[in-house]
Amino acid sequence: MLYIRNRILGFFILLALGYSFCCTAQNDSISFLALGDSYTEGTSELRINSWPFQLSAQLRKKKIPLKDPKVIARVGWTTSDLLEAIASENPKPNYDLVSLCIGVNNQFRGQSFEKFQQEFSILLEKSISLAQGNPKNVIVLSIPDYSVTPYARFKDTSRIAKELEAYNSYIKKEAATKKVSFIEITKISRNARVNPYLLTQDSLHPSKKMYKAWVKKISKEFKFQKP
Repeated sequence: MLYIRNRILGFFILLALGYSFCCTAQNDSISFLALGDSYTEGTSELRINSWPFQLSAQLRKKKIPLKDPKVIARVGWTTSDLLEAIASENPKPNYDLVSLCIGVNNQFRGQSFEKFQQEFSILLEKSISLAQGNPKNVIVLSIPDYSVTPYARFKDTSRIAKELEAYNSYIKKEAATKKVSFIEITKISRNARVNPYLLTQDSLHPSKKMYKAWVKKISKEFKFQKP
């Protein structure tokens, strides 16, 4: 009877130690908040193929324990939509990493560039705040150039490219001002002009293959730190 009782006691001790180890491992993981639109959501792709989820998976292979991201992003969102969504979800300002990629739908809908500038600056400040107030924990991605996609073939592609260039110039400038990392992925997106496999079947949004190229560049240019 004493032997059985000791075995049971030992089982619960091991169970408690295992729970403690599990919680410690989770607490040591890097939390990740991804903010944006269809390019962050991974529209027309499986969620695990979106660039935030691919980034998390790749870094874990490198023994950097980045959690799967909390994603606040939807297809069609403008800066205004993203601001409203953040206010609605009210995420806690304790993320170890925050990414921001937004603005293409402002341009697509023909909204004023001045409105974009104002709201993007607010979103960047919010991103820093959500990243524990540390700009070194924030990544800003440039806007992909959808003018090269089959979707845009009957549109004014020269105007689209020119306007997106202005958007990205402002994004890069604001990122530098706020001392956050700016990752230029627009040039990669233009490879879709000659490689259809970089797009999903909707002929507009990036495929797993293009997102993988983004992740490769992000991993190269942003210095991820183990906790």
